Amino acid sequence: MVPAGSSDADALEKEKRGDARMKAYAITDIGKKRMLNQDYVYRTLDGIGSLKNLFVVADGMGGHKGGGYASRLAVEEILSKIEQDEESSPAQVLVDAIRHANHCVWSAAQEDERLSGMGTTVVAATFDGSTLTVANVGDSRLYIADEKEIRQITQDHSLVEEMVRFGGISREQARRHPDRNIITRAVGVEDDLKVDCFFAPLKQGDKVLLCSDGLTNMLEDEEIKAILNEDSEIEVRALKLVETANDHGGRDNIAVIIMEPFSDEVNQ
Repeated sequence: MVPAGSSDADALEKEKRGDARMKAYAITDIGKKRMLNQDYVYRTLDGIGSLKNLFVVADGMGGHKGGGYASRLAVEEILSKIEQDEESSPAQVLVDAIRHANHCVWSAAQEDERLSGMGTTVVAATFDGSTLTVANVGDSRLYIADEKEIRQITQDHSLVEEMVRFGGISREQARRHPDRNIITRAVGVEDDLKVDCFFAPLKQGDKVLLCSDGLTNMLEDEEIKAILNEDSEIEVRALKLVETANDHGGRDNIAVIIMEPFSDEVNQ
């Protein structure tokens, strides 16, 4: 396993090959407006606990110190729990790990008033060869794209998403709404947490994207799809997503993980 988490600006590491059919690439970037990078990413193709692979994006919140600490702590505790978990169901493993991380982040905030109010989004995924299992809290997203379409698999836990769901505003209005960054569920905010879980089959040619809202607030889904489907190396496309988000304003930290489950290319 190769550690791949980073909350430093311009963190960029290439994933070691685990499954010969699969490749993945992860990157975070501070963006153009923020003083700190509070996003954190992790990916391994070599397996962890009972999972064959793991991909995680966390987007921290909670002031100058809290956000970066919350995202890193959450991912570290997710990994620790997965390594010890004897559960065989990938969905239960992910849910248990995120709930464990929630308690750890919440407890840390209770013990240090400087961290009061901190929290983080989490989107995590694992692939068993036929089905992608996804768990999420907050508004970091997972997409599946091919040449024809891009589908958002996760559902945002945000104020504007609730407004869209109940017909108050359109999807286009939600993208520009002044309250689009207000999330309704996050890891570490309360001691009890509901974690959403999704399942999706993957086929040859599919690209999986995990990302923070620093990407999705800057790019339309169709722009993301076009870049994911470009004929270039996976790291080139990941970098282009980040660069395009920055070209569009870079108002937030940006986290991107691209995973291709059935790749015939070999990482160098």
